[in-house]
Amino acid sequence: AVRHCLQKSFSFLLCADDDIFSSAFCEDSEKLINVHLFALAAKYYSLSNLGVCTPLEDMLEALKGDSEGAAGIKPDEFMNNKKSHEVQVMSELVDSIANYCEIKQVIDIGSGKGYLSSFLSMQYNLKVYGIDSSSSNTNGAHERNKKLKKHWRAYQSRGRENLKSQSLEKTNDRPVESEIRCKTINEELLNNASSLQNQDQVIIQDLVPSCGSTEMAIPETITETEADLVTGAQSQETKLSEEVLAVLNVLPADAVEDFSSSHCNCRELCEEEKVQRKITSLKTKARKSSESNLYFPLTSCITAETELSDIITDLEDCMLVGLHTCGDLAANTLRIFTAKPEIKAVCSVGCCYHLLSEQFENQEECQDQVWGFPMCQYLKDKGWCCGRNARMSACLALERVAVGQMLPTESLFYRAVLQVIIEEIYGVTKSDRHIGKTFSKSSSFIDYVRRSLKKLELDDSKLPDNCIMDYYEKYQHRMNELEAFNMLKVVLAPCIEVLILLDRLCYLKEQENIAWSGLVKLFDPVKSPRCYAVIALKNQSHS
Repeated sequence: AVRHCLQKSFSFLLCADDDIFSSAFCEDSEKLINVHLFALAAKYYSLSNLGVCTPLEDMLEALKGDSEGAAGIKPDEFMNNKKSHEVQVMSELVDSIANYCEIKQVIDIGSGKGYLSSFLSMQYNLKVYGIDSSSSNTNGAHERNKKLKKHWRAYQSRGRENLKSQSLEKTNDRPVESEIRCKTINEELLNNASSLQNQDQVIIQDLVPSCGSTEMAIPETITETEADLVTGAQSQETKLSEEVLAVLNVLPADAVEDFSSSHCNCRELCEEEKVQRKITSLKTKARKSSESNLYFPLTSCITAETELSDIITDLEDCMLVGLHTCGDLAANTLRIFTAKPEIKAVCSVGCCYHLLSEQFENQEECQDQVWGFPMCQYLKDKGWCCGRNARMSACLALERVAVGQMLPTESLFYRAVLQVIIEEIYGVTKSDRHIGKTFSKSSSFIDYVRRSLKKLELDDSKLPDNCIMDYYEKYQHRMNELEAFNMLKVVLAPCIEVLILLDRLCYLKEQENIAWSGLVKLFDPVKSPRCYAVIALKNQSHS
């Protein structure tokens, strides 16, 4: 009956607007007496109902300004549906923030296999450093990028063909104008030939750290691109390399002559041939450097005291990002952001709340330790503590359960009975070892128990099969009770997540150098349950 009431209440959790002030618990016994009211109260204190989140659409609109988005290449052919959804949504937001803050460098904390980093660099031409504590992850990211590069040019070509077909009609309607602009670009290139040669070293140095592919940012008409680039090259020397590369990418492959195909004396070359050869050389070097530097995976353990300049030698104005940073890493990402003046923005989506360290969870306090929770002074002053059980509950996925993706009740039952066995038979109440995903590899409960005991380094020979099955049968009638209890935890999960996320937001609100901070729901919670991003932008200094 409890389970039925809970399932019925999930609809109220997602859409109810009732005022909830009635008590769901008995004042004397403190037992739950009204499941429906409990579910409504949990909904009342969820992020979606509190009205503290900034809609993603509103933020993108505010950041957009006059800039246009990059041509869309979906990552779903490179990664699974969940990761594709996360990377595509978050990368668009990160690019918008980077453009707004006028920065090109991004540091991906806890980058893992480099999904987000790779896409940011290739799709949005951002210079990305991905930092992960696992060398196997960073090495794997290197290998993955080798495979990714083989396919990326094909997708770029597909995107360019679409753009060309879209602009073909406009170009045909303006043949005279196109001819004039093409003539103008050739004249300007000739006039600036000496400047190109003098800046050769500067250009190549700029090309090497350019992580993304310059071919991605092709506007609708090639002629407009060329004219804009020439104007920019004359006025801003610092943007020379980007402009030259953009010009190179709109030229056809056979528009320039390769060095090896000519046997003319260099002194006899006309100015146009010199420019063409210089362009060919730069284009080849640019292609090689961009292919070898999609992004930079680095191995390092990040703490609140980490000096990023010790890890990244060419650290400049940048932003921090983190896609599902685990445990304390999400909190430390925010602390690094507030402490380092060169970091202008942060976009962090945390996960693994159960791995957070809590200042007030244990009686013994370490004065010098930096804790994952609480972060803000308000909760510190109150000595607030969640506890591991509550943090474990915060990791559950209400929205998935609401659409029918039920909890793995059988595996939870196996785990609960196993704990009774190791306490009663072996006297073990606490262990640093983990049994991992043993359930999926087990053919029966007996097999599950024996596999688990071996992982825990406990002697299973003292436990016959019939004894194992006796425990199973003893508690089997309580499986529904276990399921109902875990569904109550699922209902409460958003409330605990609210506490953790608002603690991080309050920490940012307490800082003096923050221009704006907020919570944004980035992902579809059914696809990606940890869907909220903590975002902040610093006050921009104007020289």
